[in-house]
Amino acid sequence: MEFDSRLFEFTEDEKAELRARHDAAQAMLSPHACRDADGIREFTKRYEDPDVYLGRPCFVVDVEKIVHNPFYSRCADKTQVFSLVRNDDITRRSFHLQVVSRVGRTIGMALGLNLDLIEAIAVGHDLGHTPFGHQGEDYLSDLYHASTGRYFNHNVHSVRLLKTIARTNLCLQTYNGILTHCGEKTFLEYRPAPCPDFPALNSLIESCYVDQSNIRDLRPSTLEGCVVRISDIIAYLGKDRQDAARIKLLDTGDYEESPIVGTLNHQIIQNLTRNIIKNSLGHDYLAMDEEVFAAVDAMRKENYEKIYKSDEVSGRITFVQPMMERMFATFVDDIRAGREESPIFRHYLDQPMLRYPYSFELESRPEDIAVDYIASMTDDYFVDLYAFLFPDDPLNGEVRYKNYF
Repeated sequence: MEFDSRLFEFTEDEKAELRARHDAAQAMLSPHACRDADGIREFTKRYEDPDVYLGRPCFVVDVEKIVHNPFYSRCADKTQVFSLVRNDDITRRSFHLQVVSRVGRTIGMALGLNLDLIEAIAVGHDLGHTPFGHQGEDYLSDLYHASTGRYFNHNVHSVRLLKTIARTNLCLQTYNGILTHCGEKTFLEYRPAPCPDFPALNSLIESCYVDQSNIRDLRPSTLEGCVVRISDIIAYLGKDRQDAARIKLLDTGDYEESPIVGTLNHQIIQNLTRNIIKNSLGHDYLAMDEEVFAAVDAMRKENYEKIYKSDEVSGRITFVQPMMERMFATFVDDIRAGREESPIFRHYLDQPMLRYPYSFELESRPEDIAVDYIASMTDDYFVDLYAFLFPDDPLNGEVRYKNYF
């Protein structure tokens, strides 16, 4: 059977109905929401025909560009908190993305915000994470800074991955929300800060490369971005405690009692979501009650002390640092020497999913490419690749998985 384009074309009446439905849905949004008409793309040539994405508004397109990207798939084998643990119930990075999206859409629906933009930011916000979680991120940043004077941070790299490496051409608001999502610090209120165009976005990105303390000052440009930022905290606060219990690190009774917010994951999600909705209805900012904010901040800090700094999180993977150092040096040398048999060429540079101009990168910034490659790895790929490259290195013997039995 020959291809028949008529099967995929809308009649004028069908187009009018679809537009009317979309316009009616947009009219129901809060006056503080980001509307589809506000979406800004850096490259518009492919989007000149208004009927090309009829029925797929701009932020829906962004969601689909992210979730169908191979880098999204890799999040299924990237550490959220606990590395080298064989347990199907422990959170991986990909599941965290979905929980943030679900929490964010619940809040966004109640506040009349753009749910497609919330989902786009949520499913893309952690794509730039390294293997082995935040500890792997710290190791890679130390390497990058020692060789270039610049810092690696997963939020910045998530934007680089989607914008520069994979060339997904997302909307400005999506990139901004991903860049500014970091939920490592809690605020009583979340108010958007302007980011009117791509030069402004690029300036924010560059400021974080040269001084990572600037990340503390980042604020989303949309209320939807603010929703994802607080949803990131809600998503991990109780879930990390749940995972700690599943590997028998800590039980629910090992934390300070928090009667205001709750002790179980579902209680924390429900109570925080309700309090934020109650305090944010009709406002151009997000807020929570002071006592709720104090409880969240205390729980977050307690997680850091009892979970993230524990031997089960940080002590078990110290061998990753010297492994990463040797890999990084090897890949930089391979790029400079043009060794096309190296895995950085065969498994990374030669892959069709990479679209940015490596001819320029190869000549000027081999350290950036080495960082890009290492950051893209899953935990298991990292372990297997090191054993392949350096089979006689005693560090291979340091890798010990916590098995099912």
